[in-house]
Amino acid sequence: MKTRLLAALAASGLALASASPAQSTLKTAVFAGGCFWSVEKFFESAPGVVSAVSGYSGGGMRNPTYQNHQGHLEAVKVTYDPAKTSYAKLVDHFFHNIDPTDPNGQICDKGPAYRTAVFVANGQERQTAQAIRAQVQKTLNARIATEVRPAATFWPAEAYHQDFAKKNPVRYEGYRIGCGRDRHLKVIWGGR
Repeated sequence: MKTRLLAALAASGLALASASPAQSTLKTAVFAGGCFWSVEKFFESAPGVVSAVSGYSGGGMRNPTYQNHQGHLEAVKVTYDPAKTSYAKLVDHFFHNIDPTDPNGQICDKGPAYRTAVFVANGQERQTAQAIRAQVQKTLNARIATEVRPAATFWPAEAYHQDFAKKNPVRYEGYRIGCGRDRHLKVIWGGR
């Protein structure tokens, strides 16, 4: 399914291929996909990703904290090498690791801070994100709640949230299994 999606986007003229070595300066992208621990974890293993940092974005409050981030979404800032992956591949990877149909959060994390969004920095990113969102809507034959929003200031979360799944594997796996994350995503995406 991903291959067909990327082929369809390429046919529409969107740049999807890996960038040339001359463009290999690192780039960033910001995604909100519910609990930032899970989003950070699934991006850290994606090809071409250099780092994934948990944090907050989308709200007006300066210096948000976990205890007080009203108006912000839990988000992850992904630093990637465009010579090894593309923005489109990252957006596609994001959608395939969340439930894009849930308007109230993700899996067992509900509430405004857990809603999903792709934060776009420019017109090309907006076009790419909207095209993939439209393809996901067609694939799932469902209303997509994930928003495509203008980039906003990204505020890194507290140190204890960074690399949470790596530093606390038993606790993270208990959270992931307890939430039924894998089971839920399998229902949404199946073999697609």
